[in-house]
Formats: sequence, structure tokens, C-alpha cells
Amino acid sequence: MKKIILIVIVVGMLGFATYDFVSSTDETTQEDTGGISGGKITSPPADNEEKVVESDKVGLAKGQIAPDFELKTLEGETVRLSDYKGKRVLANFWATWCPPCRAEIPDLEKLYNNKDVVILAVNLTESEKSVDNITDFVEEYEMTFPVLMDVNSDVSTAYQVQAYPTSYMIDSNGRIQFIALGAMNYDLMVQQLEKME
Repeated sequence: MKKIILIVIVVGMLGFATYDFVSSTDETTQEDTGGISGGKITSPPADNEEKVVESDKVGLAKGQIAPDFELKTLEGETVRLSDYKGKRVLANFWATWCPPCRAEIPDLEKLYNNKDVVILAVNLTESEKSVDNITDFVEEYEMTFPVLMDVNSDVSTAYQVQAYPTSYMIDSNGRIQFIALGAMNYDLMVQQLEKME
């Protein structure tokens, strides 16, 4: 009798583990800002070539005008997103403690050096241990694009950043054309950049 109960328990546990595994694999990536479950470190989904509908409304959806923001760089200079109207911008929200962020930095640097794009690396400064860590990180990874300090998380909150890293690709008219929740590789960056004006 004990053997039968043990077999039933083991089969039940295996069944639940299989169900849990299968149902959780569909939730690992999300591209839109709706329905994000908090704090996931994810990879962007495969591009499904959806048409972006342009709008004159300011918001976080594809086709909407990206909300303007103003932050100081690591060197203390003031930078506004609107300063770059007429240029393609990649606003990347990241932190030094985030492994996918670390993995993405060399590809961001390569994109910045090889393509006509402005990269604004918005550091989630409130989540960092110290500003010295950020300075050391920037030197270690030889980052040459502007690193902006989101000291009070005002901009990351406005952009509803809940996955790390998160990137918004903004066209020369200031409209969001692509949103990536999670690290991107160089090829995906170039592919999305070439779709933008």
C-alpha cells in the first residue's frame, strides 16, 4: 500500500513539474509595455513585422512621441531627449549589477561607433551601490556614449521600466519605433535601426 501511495505522489509531482515548465516558457518575453510583470530580466521577442501606426500623442506605445526628459550625464552635463530631434535615438535603461545589461554594452558601443545613432544610456542610479561603481563600470567597458544618471528613478518610472535592460528606439521625428525588454544583440539593433528614419 505504501508503494502505491509513493508512486501516485511521484507521478503527481512529475505531472505538475511538466505542466509548470510548459506553461512558464510562454511568459519569458514581452515586447509591449502592457501586462509587464515586475522586475523580469528578459530578452526581446522575435520581430513579427507589425506596422507602427504614427500618432501625435505623447506616450510609450510604438508610433507615439517619446516623453521628453532631462538628466545629467556622469560628467554633470545636462541632456534632454528633445535636444536630439532630427536624429535617431536609442534610449537604453540599464544598471551595472544587471548581467544582461553587461552583455549588451559591447554591442551598444559597436552600434554607436558604426552607425548614425545617438545612444542615451540611462543608468538606474537609485538601484546602484554608489556612483563610483558606475564610473568604474564605464571605464572598464570603455563606454563612449552619454551615460545619464536617473538618480531618483523619475525617468525610468515615466518610461515604465520593469525589465532590465529596456531600450526604446526613437526615430528622427521623436516617435517610438521599437521597444526591447531585455538585451539586444548588434544584428537586432542594426535591423531595427535601419527601419527608422
